[in-house]
Amino acid sequence: MGSSVVDEERRQSLLVRATEPEEKDVADYTGDGSVDFRGYPVSKRNTGNWRACSLILGTEVCERLAYYGISKSLVTYLSKRLHQGNVSAARNFTTWQGTCYLTPLIGATLADSYWGKYRIIAVFSTIYFLGMAALTLSASVPFLKPPPCIGSICPQPTLPQYLIYFVGLYMIALGAGGIKPCVSSFGADQFDDTDPVEKSKKGAFFNWFYFSINIGSLISGTVLIWVQENCGYGIGFGIPTLFIALAIGSFFIGSEIYRFQVPGGSPLTRACQVVVAAICKRKADLPVDSSLLYELRGKTSAIEGSRKLEHSNEFSFFLDKAAVIVSNECGGSHNPWRLCTVTQVEELKILMRMFPIWATGIVFFTVCAQNSSMFIEQGMVLNNQIGSFNIPPATLSSLDVISIVVWVPIYERIVVPIARRFTGKERGFSELQRMGVGLFVSTIAVAVAALVEIKRLQIARAEDLIHQKVPVPMSILWQAPQYLLVGVGEVFTSIGQAEFFYNQSPDAMRSLCSAFALVTVSLGSYLSSFILTLVSYFTTRNGQLGWIPDNLNEGHLDRFFWLIAGLSFLNLLVFMYYAQQYKCKKASVV
Repeated sequence: MGSSVVDEERRQSLLVRATEPEEKDVADYTGDGSVDFRGYPVSKRNTGNWRACSLILGTEVCERLAYYGISKSLVTYLSKRLHQGNVSAARNFTTWQGTCYLTPLIGATLADSYWGKYRIIAVFSTIYFLGMAALTLSASVPFLKPPPCIGSICPQPTLPQYLIYFVGLYMIALGAGGIKPCVSSFGADQFDDTDPVEKSKKGAFFNWFYFSINIGSLISGTVLIWVQENCGYGIGFGIPTLFIALAIGSFFIGSEIYRFQVPGGSPLTRACQVVVAAICKRKADLPVDSSLLYELRGKTSAIEGSRKLEHSNEFSFFLDKAAVIVSNECGGSHNPWRLCTVTQVEELKILMRMFPIWATGIVFFTVCAQNSSMFIEQGMVLNNQIGSFNIPPATLSSLDVISIVVWVPIYERIVVPIARRFTGKERGFSELQRMGVGLFVSTIAVAVAALVEIKRLQIARAEDLIHQKVPVPMSILWQAPQYLLVGVGEVFTSIGQAEFFYNQSPDAMRSLCSAFALVTVSLGSYLSSFILTLVSYFTTRNGQLGWIPDNLNEGHLDRFFWLIAGLSFLNLLVFMYYAQQYKCKKASVV
């Protein structure tokens, strides 16, 4: 009993030393409060940095290969194997993809509050693997496989066939979504924010993390799509299942060299405490001097694993009242639902400042959702014969990935040094500037898709193919510019967004804020699905075929793309306004 008490006191002493390092300790211990696998503060020399990140990046390659091995062929599988129509297949895809980026809230909340990122990755990876196994069985076991079409008659799958496929599909959504915010923030945790050298590497980490994602995506969009088309979906789903198993193994290998951030308790509870305390003290007067607001002395924050935050003037008229010390709160212990620290109040202020920037990401990812839905359906009615090769429409979406894989090194090695000369910023652009460039490029991309569709319909009319459900004699390579431009947009906006939400979030909310960034992907998919539903409803009234009928030669897909382009342009204007107003967080050095 005595020994355990001594050990705990030693651990707490070391933890304080890591959070408030003395000058002689700075070279040895991290200053951001990170600990090792056993809960002790860690040495910079033996843990973290690129040594640990290399394993995390390898894990991400395998995991994304598995994920995209399913997602890139999902519309095709739903259309050809489950015999769904164009709108139903696109809607099911965007709904599933949206769910994949909504479930990060579950994993992030558990990680920041209780379990930590490492345990969450372990648990949700297992769920992920089981879902992949279910999909493999649904495509391999004879009585679970959907029946093939016989001529023009396509029998519907049975309930058990639907059930095992969609249960497996949504287990993947839960598993992949649950670990996604934790993997990126866990990788960034391997660099010490208080060390200028390591901090500069953190920006590069997000670039190479996104590069790893797209290496996995590139292999899936080329090799795995070909395997699924030519060797069957049993093998095509089995290979991703193997890779998710490799991802789990790769992650666990580095357990002893990782740096871990201590969970700080429920972020939702802390935010609610601020609101409740502010309401209870709504009639209290704010002090003229903000230093009179409640905060712990020294560098140690009341929130475990978090640094203090400097006071800001935004939203002060209400939220600061949560930190006002009234007469009966002087000295002694305090009720956290009546008195909150300045750092706790600033956490909520940061979330409120982030909200408009967060919201503008939704329309951007509505554009990106077209890559795996309407762009593919557009490609299905173009000529996919290139020489002696037939290019599956889903494979062409790999141009988006190739664009990213090419542009990430260009951005890191060429764009950043050039931009640094003009802006004086270490990373060339600020995160918000980077995001704005991507929003502009993505608007151009969907406008290009509309122009391609106008040309395709002109050829369909000229060749008298309007009422025939066949591809038109126009090369599928006409879609290349729209895919490449979306890729460039992602290099700027997606990576900039990930870096922005990690760097600007409170220390104890980094997984949650990373999840909020991913939720924009989810809501973008849901918005795309919602727009598809509205377009289908309003354009098919009074017996009209609508903009997106099953035979796209009879439709007006170009109008749908112009609608998305218009929304994207308005979104860019809103982003520019709020980006100019945004004030970055400041961690306290006192």
